[in-house]
Amino acid sequence: MPGGEARCSICGRTIEGDETVLLKMRYPKRKGFTEIKAYLKNEARFVCEKCFGERWTERD
Repeated sequence: MPGGEARCSICGRTIEGDETVLLKMRYPKRKGFTEIKAYLKNEARFVCEKCFGERWTERD
């Protein structure tokens, strides 16, 4: 994903702008980073709201 577009880590669908997503990531050690989109693309796993909802209801 580095340099490319953000995709859901479960279904592979492209994440669109202004879409609600959930992220799985470690809390950063560094302070004061400004390129938040680049940081998230490199360090986080995105999950779209649809996949999160499906997995959440499976556990009930």
